[in-house]
Amino acid sequence: MPKPGYPSCSELSRQLDLWLSKADLTHGPARAIIAPHAGYSYCGACAAFAYRQVSPLVVKRIFILGPSHHVRLRGCALSSLDKYATPLYDLTIDKQIYAELEATGQFEFMDVQTDEDEHSIEMHLPYIAKVMEEFKTAFTIIPILVGSLSPDREAKYGAILAPYLADPQNLVVVSSDFCHWGSRFRYTWRDGNRNIHQAIEWLDHQACEKLRCQSGAPQMSMKFLKYAQSSQCMTMRDSSVSYASASLVME
Repeated sequence: MPKPGYPSCSELSRQLDLWLSKADLTHGPARAIIAPHAGYSYCGACAAFAYRQVSPLVVKRIFILGPSHHVRLRGCALSSLDKYATPLYDLTIDKQIYAELEATGQFEFMDVQTDEDEHSIEMHLPYIAKVMEEFKTAFTIIPILVGSLSPDREAKYGAILAPYLADPQNLVVVSSDFCHWGSRFRYTWRDGNRNIHQAIEWLDHQACEKLRCQSGAPQMSMKFLKYAQSSQCMTMRDSSVSYASASLVME
């Protein structure tokens, strides 16, 4: 049975195929991608541009880094489950990699309720299942819930995960939306020289450029592939969430 809240398996599969067919392979094979985690009606088409860069022939392990929306975390947390169900097929969690991460002493385990409530990881699972469907028994996933990290903790987790990023058989999925604008988000910055939605887009592109510049090492290349907004804000009563897809390639 399809999970409540999803279309039927066949309908979802067709929709994912359609979105992927409209995205070009322009910056792959990806070692890491950035993709949004909102409902597919808002960002499904945008996310396809990131997932189109994934090479299922190469990938054996998929790390999914999703921000925590429901519980306060000072660090990162792992799932206590063995598998994640999707409307397409189940995805197996890599217990060997989990054991390696747990051995660092820097990871806790989230409870099942937190796991089930968190959409930042969940919304990527059907796309992962779709792009890997011809190799469904040949890969595992490593979901990681990311808390509000201090700069020191960011550096610490970066050092832990860097060796995994260096392995060409690994893919890192960074689950992230971009600007949340509107009074309900308590953020209403505006530029008097532009319409609000244009100012938001300008701001998002500044953030994208800063992220791209972080991949300035000669062997790394990040490219932003698609940008979208949930709606185009024109007045202070409006609100929107921004979405972007990106791919990181390593030589």
